[in-house]
Amino acid sequence: MRQQLFHQKYPTYKSTTALDDLRAADFSRLDHHGHVYLDYTGGGLYGESQVRAHQRLLLEGVFGNPHSSNPSSLAATRLVEAARECTLAFFNASPDEYVAIFTQNATGALKLIGESYPFGQGCRYLLTFDNHNSVNGIREYARARGAEITYIPLRLPDMHVDENALRDELSSADPGCNNLFAYPAQSNFSSVQHPLEWIDLAHQAGWQVVLDAAAFAPTNRLDLSLVKPDFVPVSFYKIFGYPTGLGALIARREALAKMQRPWFAGGTITVASVQGGKHYLAEAPAAFEDGTIDYLDIPAVTIGLDYIQTVSIEIIHERVRCLTGWLLDNLSELKHGSGVPLVRIYGPLTTKQRGGAVTVNFYDHEGFPIDHRTIEQAANQHNISLRTGCFCNPGAGELALGISQPELAACFSAPEHSQRLSYDDFRRCIDGKASGAVRISVGMVSNFTDVEKLLNFANDLLHQG
Repeated sequence: MRQQLFHQKYPTYKSTTALDDLRAADFSRLDHHGHVYLDYTGGGLYGESQVRAHQRLLLEGVFGNPHSSNPSSLAATRLVEAARECTLAFFNASPDEYVAIFTQNATGALKLIGESYPFGQGCRYLLTFDNHNSVNGIREYARARGAEITYIPLRLPDMHVDENALRDELSSADPGCNNLFAYPAQSNFSSVQHPLEWIDLAHQAGWQVVLDAAAFAPTNRLDLSLVKPDFVPVSFYKIFGYPTGLGALIARREALAKMQRPWFAGGTITVASVQGGKHYLAEAPAAFEDGTIDYLDIPAVTIGLDYIQTVSIEIIHERVRCLTGWLLDNLSELKHGSGVPLVRIYGPLTTKQRGGAVTVNFYDHEGFPIDHRTIEQAANQHNISLRTGCFCNPGAGELALGISQPELAACFSAPEHSQRLSYDDFRRCIDGKASGAVRISVGMVSNFTDVEKLLNFANDLLHQG
């Protein structure tokens, strides 16, 4: 009966049935182990055929360090360059305009930006409140070079950006300075999807743009022939699960030309001299890939991207949209006998301008928040994988949870917190408030049964009071 209601409300879900066949063929371990995986924003799952294809490639080939021109090195180089081309093609990025730099993950890509971007006195680093900590961290490089750091606030309760404030900040910068604007295409806290049109808006005002696509790319098409951010960090495991430890910085060539690397390493130079005290950086991408790249795992990127292309990102997107809508519909209706809602949802309550993560806190019948760690422990007993905490997104978390700037200032300025602040210390600083949340995120091979098991789990909590 509930499934029939679901199909009536989300009829396009039936167009995604190929994903059910894929789950049965390539992800059978989920049902075999009775596992409900709902942490796709934290990490994607890999298909068994991806692993087999990569294993076969390694077993049948001989691959050496690509920093040479012997046969095994050339074989590795061909596979690395094929993965680079495949990455650009996946995002429809012209190789004449963009370059793909392999990194350890999206965080590694962002660190490259931070350490190399030519901030200066009077320049600006502008961020939205809901950036990931790896984007927030660039502010330390900016501050060290005399740049001004500004955060654009979010509106509650939908957690969209105050666009008037954004436009004011973009228009107030010196266009002759090196100004950088960073925002997530999709927040990894609220799942809000911010307008890609901001990229052109920032460019017109003389800014360069970092578009964090780590949460967006796994279930949405990002076409870099239509929108032209200067820097796009991605983590491949979030898109197709395997391998972990590999990401990329997709960067416009003209933006890279301005970058100033603070050091050089093996593989990044054409010539370096000890006696002459001089070095010459190679052309991108080599100039930004420190040491020997992960040449044995990088071919798995091609396998993974081809896998997603075969499945179709549009079909994945539609499945995620339907399941997310059903989650939102049902979670928002759950109430205790006292009338107190079981959950508070952070972010949009519909599927408009949002992705497939639903972040909530659970409340008891008197309206007091239930510790998110308690919820995670209870979910573990049902073999449900959730994510809890603030998801490395402190700005969104502070606003959503009502943690004020004076509270934070008092906490951080306490003498006993001058060098160290534990999580339990922080909880005591905000006594009575939630210090984190529960994130439920669906993905490529999530299905109706997964979502229903989560809703049954929530109903059990409701009946427990």
